Amino acid sequence: MIEGTLGYSATTIALFVGLVLLFVGIDLFAHRKDKPVSLKDALAWSLLWVLVSLGFAGYLGYTYGEEKASLFISGYALEKVLSVDNLMVFIAIFNAFSIPEAYRHRILYWGIIGAILFRLVFVVGGAALYALGPWVEFVFAGIIAFTAYKMLSGGDDDDSITDYSNHFSVRWTQRIVPVVPKLIGHNFFASKKTVDAELAKPENQGMSVVRRAAFYATPMFLCLVCIEFSDVLFAFDSVPAVIAVTKDPLLVYSAMMFAILGLRSMYFVLDALQRYMGHLEKAIIVLLFFIAFKLTISAANHMFGWPGFTIDPNVSLAIVLGTLAVGVIASIIFPSQDDDQSDEAAEQKTGAAE
Repeated sequence: MIEGTLGYSATTIALFVGLVLLFVGIDLFAHRKDKPVSLKDALAWSLLWVLVSLGFAGYLGYTYGEEKASLFISGYALEKVLSVDNLMVFIAIFNAFSIPEAYRHRILYWGIIGAILFRLVFVVGGAALYALGPWVEFVFAGIIAFTAYKMLSGGDDDDSITDYSNHFSVRWTQRIVPVVPKLIGHNFFASKKTVDAELAKPENQGMSVVRRAAFYATPMFLCLVCIEFSDVLFAFDSVPAVIAVTKDPLLVYSAMMFAILGLRSMYFVLDALQRYMGHLEKAIIVLLFFIAFKLTISAANHMFGWPGFTIDPNVSLAIVLGTLAVGVIASIIFPSQDDDQSDEAAEQKTGAAE
C-alpha cells in the first residue's frame, strides 16, 4: 500500500476539496436564517453527510482498492463515535451561556470551520511525529489508553465543570476583549453605539460593561471560544486514534473532515435523543482500548520484529462498526435511568424557546 498523499491523483484531491466546499456552501445557504433546527431536518442532513462520505469511500475503493475504502470508513466511523462525548459537552456549553436554539447552528458553523483548520495542524503534526520512529506509536497508545481509563473511571475533567461560562478560556478572553454581558441578536461583536442603546433599555437596567471600547464581544463569541477550546482538547485524543487506523495523511484528514462536517446536524440529533445514548460511552471506551492495543502491536512489530501479528483493515472496520452498533442498540433497548429527568428538561427547554 502506498502511504501518503503522493499516492493519490490530483483528481482525487480535487474531488475531496470540491465535495467539502460544495456541501459546506449548501449547508450554510440552507441554514442562513436564525431558526431552531428541527429533529427532522437534523436527521436528513446527518443522513446526507453519511451518504456523501460513503460515496467518497466508494470512489476510493473503486480507484485505489478495497483496503483504502476500509481504512477511510474505519477512520470516519471512529471520529464520528468519538465526537459524541464532545457534542455532549457542547450541549452543556450552550446551556451555560443560555444560547437560544435559533442561534446555536451559527456558533456550530464557525466552530466547525475552526475544527477544520485545527485538525489540519494536528494531522500534519501527528504525521511528522510518526516519522521520528515507531516508539511514537507507544506514546500515542498510552495517550489513548489513558483517555479510555479516565472515561471508565468517570474521571474526565470535563465532567467536573458545572459552569462553562467561567471556563478558563472564557476568563482569558474577557481579560483581552471587552465584553457586553448580554446577547445582542446573533452577533459575535457589537459596536459601542449598539451596546449603549441596548443597555439603555429599561429591561437592562443595572447592566454595565467593565471597560469602554469601540467594539464589544458578546456571549455568543465567548461561547464560540469555549467550544473551540473544547474541540482542541478533544483533538488530542481523537487525532491519535484515527491516525492509529492509518498513517496515510489524506485518508486521515478526509475521514476526519467528512465526520466533522456532519457534526453540526449530528449535534441537534443528539440534543433531541440524549436519553438513547446512555450506553454509547461504553462502546467508545471499548474502541479506545482496542485502538491502543492495535497501536501497541504495530509498534512492537516495528521495533522488536515480532512475528507478523497484525490486524487486517477489514477486521478493524468490523470491530469499529460492530462495537458502535452494539452501543447504539443497547442504548435504545436499555435507555438510561434518568429518562424522566431528560424528558422534563427537554420540555422545559422547548417551553422556554417558545
